[in-house]
Parts: sequence; structure tokens; C-alpha cells
Amino acid sequence: MNGAEALIGALSRANVDTCFANPGTSEMQLVAAIDKAPDMRAILCLFEGVVTGAADGYGRMADKPALTLLHLGPGFGNGTANLHNARRAGSPVVNMIGDHATYHLKYDAPLTADIEGFAKPVSDWVGTSASAADLAATGLAALRASLVYPGQVASFIAPADHAWDEANGADEALPTASPPKALDDDLQAAVSALRQNGPVALYLGGRALREDALFQAGRIAAATGARLICETFAARLQRGAGRVPVERLPYFGEQAADYLKDFAAIVCVGAKPPVSFFAYPGKPSWLSPETAELVSLAERHVDALDALTRLAEEVAAPAEPHTLQPAGAPPPEEGPLNPLDLGKVLAAHMPENGIVSDEAATAGLFIFPVTAGAPRHDWLMLTGGAIGQGLPAAVGAAVACPDRKVIALQADGSGMYTVQALWTMARENLDVTTIILNNGSYAILNIELQRVGVENPGTKALSLLDLTNPAINWVSISEGMGVPACRVTTVSEFRLALEDALNHRGPRLIEAMI
Repeated sequence: MNGAEALIGALSRANVDTCFANPGTSEMQLVAAIDKAPDMRAILCLFEGVVTGAADGYGRMADKPALTLLHLGPGFGNGTANLHNARRAGSPVVNMIGDHATYHLKYDAPLTADIEGFAKPVSDWVGTSASAADLAATGLAALRASLVYPGQVASFIAPADHAWDEANGADEALPTASPPKALDDDLQAAVSALRQNGPVALYLGGRALREDALFQAGRIAAATGARLICETFAARLQRGAGRVPVERLPYFGEQAADYLKDFAAIVCVGAKPPVSFFAYPGKPSWLSPETAELVSLAERHVDALDALTRLAEEVAAPAEPHTLQPAGAPPPEEGPLNPLDLGKVLAAHMPENGIVSDEAATAGLFIFPVTAGAPRHDWLMLTGGAIGQGLPAAVGAAVACPDRKVIALQADGSGMYTVQALWTMARENLDVTTIILNNGSYAILNIELQRVGVENPGTKALSLLDLTNPAINWVSISEGMGVPACRVTTVSEFRLALEDALNHRGPRLIEAMI
């Protein structure tokens, strides 16, 4: 066997069963090896940002890594924005990056690049095989690195000659290391903070937003009166009727600072203390009040469920949370479609155990609150702020959870970054309903232009935020990619289109004019 076959065989035996790929010439031996691995699914994506975003969505939902196959430095570079998001999300991802044969590098061929230089800023671990005999071991080392709790981005470089030269098979035990536990001193500091006079809060992120951890947080809230607050952009929030609800920290910095100003103590679990997403003239970057006691009980790589369970016992919490999310949503008002009423319709029709990939941008500020009482579901968010995540993450989530309906809430502007994801949805017949929220602009940037102090912007500035010249026809784009689509302009039209899409298996797109 050759190095590529040894590598893919070892990864397959280690339960890596999905590869999102956009290969090139230097990866042909790897492609052939994947072809010979009966238990590994190969999924072609037409842009590397879809490859990496799909791996992110897969990792968030499967809690294990998918493999990506990327072509040299430039190909990897095309995927780095969504790897930035994946790293911020704590998603397990293994990137397999082809390179020129080692002896060819000295000739500085056109695609020669510093692949490690591309990879290091968006990877927690980077490695390069030393020989064909070492290639499988390098891939397994990357897999081990990706599985560090809660998940990491691991990237390894596979030179072409290491893939085609002869090699022996390689298998290594991959024991699952237990994540670190919260320190006893930090636990006691958290107990003391929650017993302060005045309002107190648990600020939750990462794995602390899974249902089992939220249950423990709800017990703590029942015992201490602490409010439960989550990061503005969470990797995976398990929410809906019957689950412990959390408040979402506002996006805009001054609103978040005002929201937090009265807290006497904030205990962080799975999240760092909150900061403003951007800097603004005369506005705060640090959002917690200076007078508040801040306790970091469990950073991202510390076991959040264990920390919350132990904290619940320390504060003598009751066996059950006192507050669970009630079912239901306010009824929409009929008429022209808008984000608020779109959210109300979505809440009423949300399938049980659905998955929402949310890159709705400004519209999402209205949709998220009114869907709180929908049937239980998972909500995936734009963790790193690099737009173009929503559609690829929906692809990965649908591959990871084929028996669950996925709904992609996608802003029109950011959707164009990785529109090729629609083609993969069609090719793989993924059960994704995409809702394009079309307002014909980068609406968030119109707001930000004002917030940074730009007064009376001219036509040139405004033209850089406008998407109506020419208008983007999402129905035509979707159908051209093989996904059936329709356009809606009223609440009743949206309701009928959503019902139809959810009642059919496979990809559908609704262009919602808001």
C-alpha cells in the first residue's frame, strides 16, 4: 500500500467517516485512497469556504471531526475564514492539505506556498509528515489534537510523494482524554460570588449551552437567583420548549454594557468575560461593570458540565430547575413580510429536534427571541464573525444528523460568500430548508456606519452597502444550483412556502423579501 492508503485507512478505522473535499492535482493519491475506503463518505464542495464551513457544522453537531481535503496553500487559504469561525466555536476539524512532492519544492512552482504560514493562525495544531511511513501517524496525531475538549482545528500537510510512496499501515490507540476539571478554589470563588448582595449572573458559552449543562445552570439559578446569560454568538445552543432558557447578551456594545451594569457578580462558564464586538469612538470595549466581581469557573477547555454540576451541589440547589421555557409563540400579523412575523411563523412550524444555522444578521435580532418557545431545537451561530458560514454549516449539520430537519436562516449579502453550498445540498440531497432574508443591502453595515460617527454619508459610501444594482435573484441562483425555490413577500405566502418545504425531504429555498 502507499502512504495515502495507509493514512485514509488509519483515519477510517479511527471513526473518521466523512470527508468534505475540494482537491487538486497534488491530492489525487488521497482521492484514490478515499475511493478505496468503504466507510468514508466523500462530499464535493465547489469552494473551500464551503468545505471548511461544512466541517465546522458537522463538528458542532457530531461532536467528532470530519476530514477536509484542501489543495495546497491557496486552496487552504480560501477556507480560512470559516476555520476562524470553527476555532472560535471549539469545533473538532481535521484539515488534510496536499502539497507538492518534497523534491519539487525547490523549483518554486506557481502553487508553491508557505502552507504552515496559512494554517497556523486558524489552527490549534499544525503538523507535516516526514515521510510516507510517517503520513498515517501524522494524520492520527492531527485527529488526537482535534479531539481535545471541546474540539480543536488540527491541520496536517501531506506532500504528494509521501502519498504515493510505499508505506505500511498504521494504527494507534486514540484514548479519549478527559477534559480538565474546574479547580476547587475557583469553585469556592464562584459560590462566594453567587452569594453576594445584589444581582448575580452565570455567563455561559461553549459546552455550557448544551441541554444537560443548562439543566444544572437552571438548578443553580433556582438556588441563588442568578440570571442565566449566554454569549451573543454561541456555537450550539440547545433551546426550545421544556428546556432551561437563557438570556442572550445584546450585540451592540453600549446595550450590552447597560444590560450588565447592575450585576454585583458574574461567574463565567465556558466563556470569557464579555467584550464589545468592535471598538467605537467614546464607547466601552470592556462590558462588565468595573464594580462587579468576575469569576472564571471554567474556561472553554474545562469541563463545563462537571463545573456546573459541582457548583449546583455546593449551593444546595434543588433537584430540578424552577424555570423551563414554556411552549408557544405570539401569532403573526398578516400583511407584508417582516423579520418579526417571519420568526413567529417559524416558531409555529419548527420541527421537533430541528437544527437552525443562523446567519440572519440584522433580521436575526427579531427572529431569535420569538422562537424561544418553539419545539426543542439546536441553534448554531456565527461564532467568529467571519460571514459566509450559514449555508456551509447547514450542509455539515445535515450530513452529521441526516434524520433531523435543518433550517438555514441566511442574510442575502453574506449568503453570496458561499452560495456554492446550495449545489452540495442538491448533489447530496440534504434535508435543508434555506430561508434567504433579502433586504437588498448589507443592513448591519448601514447601522455601523452611523455608529462609528459617519454623518451624512454620500452616494459613493452608500453604494458600497447596497445590493440592489443589480438585484440578486436568489430563486434563479438556487434553481441553477439544483435546489427548488420560490419567492415570498407576505406572511401568508411565507407560511405556505415553509409548510411545503418542511413537508418535503431534501433541499428547498425560500427567498423572503423583507
